[in-house]
Amino acid sequence: MFPAEPAPSPPAEPAPSKVNLYLHVTGRRTDGYHLLDSLVVFGPAADRLAARPAASLSLTLTGPFGAALAAEPDNLVLRAARALAAAAGIPPRAALTLEKHLPVASGIGGGSADAAAALRRLDRLWGLGLGAARLAGIGAALGADVPVCIASRPARMGGVGEVLSAAPGLPDCGLLLVNPGLALATPTVFRARQGGFSAPASLPAAWPDAAAMARDLAALRNDLEAPAVALCPPVAVVLAALRALPGCLLARMSGSGATCFGLFADAATAHQAAAALPQAWWRAAGGLYDAGGLTLIEGARARACWGVAKR
Repeated sequence: MFPAEPAPSPPAEPAPSKVNLYLHVTGRRTDGYHLLDSLVVFGPAADRLAARPAASLSLTLTGPFGAALAAEPDNLVLRAARALAAAAGIPPRAALTLEKHLPVASGIGGGSADAAAALRRLDRLWGLGLGAARLAGIGAALGADVPVCIASRPARMGGVGEVLSAAPGLPDCGLLLVNPGLALATPTVFRARQGGFSAPASLPAAWPDAAAMARDLAALRNDLEAPAVALCPPVAVVLAALRALPGCLLARMSGSGATCFGLFADAATAHQAAAALPQAWWRAAGGLYDAGGLTLIEGARARACWGVAKR
């Protein structure tokens, strides 16, 4: 009698990068949290989270940026696991492995995407079946970007991040994400922001092509871009390099930076443009992430070198 083959391990849960195509700061609550209006898409790079049953809760960090999280005493993935277990009234038991490919503190929601991936994966592992809305509610207590990362689909984001609505119909397009190798802390960028608040954007129901989308987005902005450039001047260098690339329809910073993106007509053009950028920069190029089809086009691998922008 032949021994039974072990059951195959389930595939790792993707935690795709979040990109703010624009970001308006529309106000501030009495508790100090800022109100936002943003159009969010996902892709073209991702972390990956694996989970298997275990007697206790643990987290192993791998990947190019895993070491950058090693010093954190309480990673968002572990906090997400404990929050989900508490909501379900069960002990948190799982062996988690996070393969970290997204730069840390880079404005593309890496930590939030990881927490969302943990909630999705553990919801299945523990047989909870809580659904996306319940998971988003649990995630909202972990961070402003976690709710939108639960579904990892294009969305209009309002409130402090917890108010989500449908995005306009998006055309096929390409994205090139670029970071100069510098981290920016979100609270520091918000504190450096000056001036008043912006009005929410007026968006069409859909865009026929990437060029039309870029024209409308060019009339909007990222209200955190100016303070981020003041704190980290290389952001301006990255933006200038993106705008000079053939086929770049729009260049803008994502979130609180320092990652910037270039919008292109298609993924192939974005890939070609990436080759012209300095090798020292982290880059990822491809199309938009498709949560339904679980497709993700990976760009260039991240460099191990990672600096910290200081004020």
